[in-house]
Amino acid sequence: MLLRQKISFYFEDIQTLTGRIVNLIITGLVLLSSAIFVIETYKIPENLRDELNLIDSVILLIFALEYLLRFWCAENKLKYLFSFYSAIDLIAILSFFTGWFYISFIRIFRLVRILRMFRFIEIQNSPGNLRSKDSVILTEIIFTIFAIIFVYSGLIYKFEHPVNTERFSTFLDAFYFSVVTMTTVGFGDVTPTSEAGRLFTVMMIFTGIALIPKQVGDLIKQLVKDTNQIETICPTCTLSVHDADAKFCKNCGTKLGKD
Repeated sequence: MLLRQKISFYFEDIQTLTGRIVNLIITGLVLLSSAIFVIETYKIPENLRDELNLIDSVILLIFALEYLLRFWCAENKLKYLFSFYSAIDLIAILSFFTGWFYISFIRIFRLVRILRMFRFIEIQNSPGNLRSKDSVILTEIIFTIFAIIFVYSGLIYKFEHPVNTERFSTFLDAFYFSVVTMTTVGFGDVTPTSEAGRLFTVMMIFTGIALIPKQVGDLIKQLVKDTNQIETICPTCTLSVHDADAKFCKNCGTKLGKD
């Protein structure tokens, strides 16, 4: 396997040990970078702030290298350049050079993609395979909601904090506002005053409306599929779940012990 193909494979793979390690490292760096952003919205010692900035700069370099590698490996480079997750990486990297508007926290959307990849793993020896798929989809829905609220909270904080410091003094204030807005509680005790803050509030609501129903629909489809499948253990590969009318194993083709 060529080096470029091998690198591309491990970026997209979660079934081999190497692929899992690569995606685990990416997940850890995304979470660490997001945590650094949240911490830095609070009053912390300057020496700690400097250390966090150094760590975040190293993470930025790692993601910049990853972006270049993915671009190099892509067969259709133009398609990759305009893909959603590529755009997230590029915006996060370029925003670093704007100084005051560094938005590395938008990378948290990448974790939704990693979660989605787990849907396609067949856990052949587990009788709870279908239930585990349902759990992955449900987890993806919950995390998508969290990611939408987290990213838009960060954007609202970035614009509101300089002009509305009393109401948006930390990230938690923006997060609180986003949660009560998305849940339609709307206490009204915290409201954005800048045009950008209000715009991102509207965009947050529309993003939730656009993404969440689709994922709920995926979960319903999976649940409907589950009702049409039963536990029948294949004597060859031990795959435990098949369609109710299946006569042969969908994994290895072995005839199932059914009348």
